[in-house]
Amino acid sequence: MPGRAAVADQKLTLAAAREMALKSHPRITTAQLRALIAREGMTQARAGYLPSIAANATAVYSGEAVTRIASGTLSNSQIFDHTGVGATLSFLVTDFGRTAALNDAAKSRVRAADADAIATRAQLLLQVNAAYLDVLKAQAVKGVAEKTLATRQAMFTRTSALAQNQLRSELDVRLAQVSVDEARLLIDGAEKDVQSAVTTLANLIGDATIPATRTLEIPPAPAEVPADFAPLTALALQQRPELARYRAEAEAARSAARAARDARRPTISLLASAGYVPVDHPQFDTKYAAGGVNLNLPLFAGGLYRSRQREAELQANAADAATQDTINTITRDVRLAWLEAVHARERIGLTDRLAENATAALTLARARFEQGLSSTVELTQAELAQTSAEIARSTADYAYRVRREILDFQTGTLR
Repeated sequence: MPGRAAVADQKLTLAAAREMALKSHPRITTAQLRALIAREGMTQARAGYLPSIAANATAVYSGEAVTRIASGTLSNSQIFDHTGVGATLSFLVTDFGRTAALNDAAKSRVRAADADAIATRAQLLLQVNAAYLDVLKAQAVKGVAEKTLATRQAMFTRTSALAQNQLRSELDVRLAQVSVDEARLLIDGAEKDVQSAVTTLANLIGDATIPATRTLEIPPAPAEVPADFAPLTALALQQRPELARYRAEAEAARSAARAARDARRPTISLLASAGYVPVDHPQFDTKYAAGGVNLNLPLFAGGLYRSRQREAELQANAADAATQDTINTITRDVRLAWLEAVHARERIGLTDRLAENATAALTLARARFEQGLSSTVELTQAELAQTSAEIARSTADYAYRVRREILDFQTGTLR
């Protein structure tokens, strides 16, 4: 029992690999930080609804008992030696919609950032799933190559023995040796593919040692491909986070355009100030307090507000165009992914029949070879066909699994 538990602990499941990637990959961290940054922007925009309170302390030395400012300003204020502490309150009564538009833009940017985080997550999960399945596929091909080498090595041994008894020629021995060398090359290439797939998976999950030290568990069979792609397209247009991001960015740009337009409108604010003068002075009371209403009416800013509004409107138009382009791309990609998944599913049955026929042909070729009715060339061709068929059958299932994951990604259901 302890031995079985130890073996189970060495298995790496697809769910565990996905969880590791989501915890450690920097792209997820970047997307999450961008979403937090967008929320800070929403907090900044919402601050326009709240009052502003500032504390201040002042100490002035004029050099004389009383002096006046003679330059640098339109006012001609008297300056006295004095000190004082106080606070100022400013509260926006209304700016006729500008702050509301800025808040709407900030909320839309938050939705766009959240959608981008979801899209980043889906892209990473697709890469992890594909890399995981690529490792399994490469290992399956390596298994076929090892089995092929063992079979061809046994045939080479038998051919050599027959040649020693003058029942086979030296050419047959050489051809058998060639088939063994080809199997070794096949193993070498398969080993390279395994290491490449393992490296890719290790990079995605953030641990270079885990894929090499654990056995990958084969995940359950995927669901069947739907018979029609039209419902998948409708689902993708509802679920794809990239489309939601573009739509939110367009809404943010339109809200920013409204805010830029409303910046030309007046603003009404309440102002209040109170304080204390700790040093007695004949020109100042010990305590002071004042309040008032301020109306600010922008008259001319050199075209600044109009240019900002125009810029935001152009950005909204660009976002709308990008949204439509994304809709077209999603519609195309869903259909192509559906076709690829259907084709990959059909290849499983085709490769099964191919492997059965190749195995039967190889059995007949071996029987003819052992009876001296055929040459090594015929046997080698049968072995090559059987090896290719086995590799095709081993890879067809994993190819379908990958295509099924891509279809889930294209429909927005890979989460």
